[in-house]
Amino acid sequence: MAIITISRGTYSKGKEIAEKVADKLGYKCIGRRILLEASEEFNIPEIKLTRALHDSPSVFNHFTYGKEKYIAYIQRTLLQHLQQGNTVYHGLAGQFFLKGVSHVLKVRIISDIEDRVKEEMKRENVSARKARQVLVKDDHERRQWSQFLYGVDTWDPSLYDLVLQLNKLTVDDVVDVITNVSKRPCFQETPESQKAFNDLLDAARIRSLLIEKIPTVEVIATNGKINVCYKGTHGQKDYMDKKINELLSGIPEYQNIHVGISSVMTPD
Repeated sequence: MAIITISRGTYSKGKEIAEKVADKLGYKCIGRRILLEASEEFNIPEIKLTRALHDSPSVFNHFTYGKEKYIAYIQRTLLQHLQQGNTVYHGLAGQFFLKGVSHVLKVRIISDIEDRVKEEMKRENVSARKARQVLVKDDHERRQWSQFLYGVDTWDPSLYDLVLQLNKLTVDDVVDVITNVSKRPCFQETPESQKAFNDLLDAARIRSLLIEKIPTVEVIATNGKINVCYKGTHGQKDYMDKKINELLSGIPEYQNIHVGISSVMTPD
């Protein structure tokens, strides 16, 4: 029950590769729609969010703790989709949300710039110069988004288990490599890796429930034990303990989970 994440640039055939890998393995395939599902928490029209995701991180300047809330909602939405395993995800920062889960194969696809320019020219009916300008801008903005939202540079090869370049390798070659590697023992689910995933999912769900009322909240789950951290003063601890338990009290699956404050920070 492996999970495969595929990161790529514009016109790098990542979506095509992801769909072919999923089809070959009998997995489901999910993509950018995850971001739009999460946007419902913000009540932002889909077209506005799509434009914002493409153009600039400035949309979050209009919301208090906008970035933190959006990350919380994205992580919860994505992990819920990945819960059953056997999934290929192509989109921003999949590797960011799955740290510590060994049954995840993290892939980066790199496509030759000249091939990408030709594809942009064909699809948009523009000159080579215009196509190159658009691609350079898109690459920069994708990189900027990941750095702004998640603090990761998607061009950093150390983030991935496989970095594959479409040049000598064809799309079908890359699909074969990914499917074969995904079957290796090191990418198969184990009891330990499933526990790690479940902890991430529990933490993401709980944080998404708390973050609207407690925007500085951070949640860590370890073997089902939940630790909640927030920024505040020691004088707020009793109130915050009560508030957190109230927010979780109506959620049956969390009624029996002990929620503790692992650290309380005082203002500088």
